Amino acid sequence: MSAPAPGQPEGLTPTGTIASPADRRRVVFATVIGTTVEWYDFFIYAFAAATVFAALFFEPMGEEFAQIVSFFSVGVSFLFRPLGAFLAGHFGDKIGRRPMLVITLLLMGAATTLVGLLPTHAVIGVWAPILLIFLRVVQGISAGGEWGGAVLMAVEHAPKKKRGLFGASPQIGVPIGLLLASMVLAVVEAIFPGVPAGSDIPLADTAFGQWGWRIPFLLSIVLIGVGYWVRRRVEESPVFEEIAERKAETRMPIVKLVRHHLLLVVVAALVFAGNNAVGYMTTGGYVQHYATDPKGPLQLDPGSVFWIVAISGVTWLVFTWFGGWLSDKIGRRNTYIVGWISLFIGVFLLFPLTNIGTLWSLLAALVILTVGLGLTYGPQAALYAELFPASIRFSGVSISYALGAVLGGAFSPLIAQAIFQATGSTMGITWYLAGVVVLAFIATLLLRDRTGIPLDPEHEDEQARGQIHGMTRV
Repeated sequence: MSAPAPGQPEGLTPTGTIASPADRRRVVFATVIGTTVEWYDFFIYAFAAATVFAALFFEPMGEEFAQIVSFFSVGVSFLFRPLGAFLAGHFGDKIGRRPMLVITLLLMGAATTLVGLLPTHAVIGVWAPILLIFLRVVQGISAGGEWGGAVLMAVEHAPKKKRGLFGASPQIGVPIGLLLASMVLAVVEAIFPGVPAGSDIPLADTAFGQWGWRIPFLLSIVLIGVGYWVRRRVEESPVFEEIAERKAETRMPIVKLVRHHLLLVVVAALVFAGNNAVGYMTTGGYVQHYATDPKGPLQLDPGSVFWIVAISGVTWLVFTWFGGWLSDKIGRRNTYIVGWISLFIGVFLLFPLTNIGTLWSLLAALVILTVGLGLTYGPQAALYAELFPASIRFSGVSISYALGAVLGGAFSPLIAQAIFQATGSTMGITWYLAGVVVLAFIATLLLRDRTGIPLDPEHEDEQARGQIHGMTRV
């Protein structure tokens, strides 16, 4: 193991690459910009699915069913995230974290740009929804591998006592992506108006339906260029470099993970499922659709709602960063417990406040919700990294995250839409979300707090013990 350089702060990972401020800024910026680009791409798809895809790609299925299928296309990508996590985890544990970050970024960007160029159902018929869903699958494979690489680059570079704070770097890319996507959509909708509230004008006949919705997708190519340039300049994770130096790569990381740590993967996935299910009420587009539907109960102005969501992205960012910092002070598990209680309260206030029917009440609902979302998302990178041994860490982190996304967020907008159409009330949605939060809270209680555990390959045996209460090895 490489010795720290003279004068280097204590608690660094083996190669000490985070010792200088320049290295620190480079790693943080690379993880933030990459996940921002990935999630900007994801959010504009989710927004489009909530507002335009039902009319432009799935209209022959009937108005209500078309909207359900449109939300289903958002969830389809989640079904392929485990495949992306499997591939990225396998190669990330064998050839390094950095190459997988670059590959997943380019794959996501290409798919997003092509969505902006797709002809609609009116032009090419059934091929339009087929191609749209295919590109959504490509996005899912990319997203499945992106997160694990980003968080390990951040956490494995970080000083021991600041892993939560550094791990929050890729996490804040999600609210930044939400903020950026909402702002772009608000500006585009102002320039290219959609269907006015209460109007029967077909969406395809509006400026937003014809051209406006495509612009955010096409702008993605600019962000991809920036992200690619930044990520090519960051150094490889010091933990992986030591694994390579020791020739300690696991030949089949997935096999070892499933054989020895399957229960841990399931529990870790349930922890993320609670955050993900609630978060996708906003990021998956359901709240936007519910608030702006021209034939719905609220009929709020779409452009104004986009700005409201953008503001909630700021508060989500702040509490995500705070959650990472707090987890370094009071532990990952304790931070999560505070976060789940906050999120449970936010869930029960979400629709009562939204249903007041004003922009201010919608803003209050989303801001309160983002407190709990941030506190249960900021510590996640450090929590996951400290759960798995170094040689299979990329696989464990990526697959746990992907499964949590499937269990939690994959179809939560679709489920919410189906509940509302079946009952005509949002109370059933509230109980559904509250149930997922309680399940995630229980999963959190099963995990031991391993804050500060050594991450380097030399301590592999220690990393493999005691992840779950009552078990010495999983």
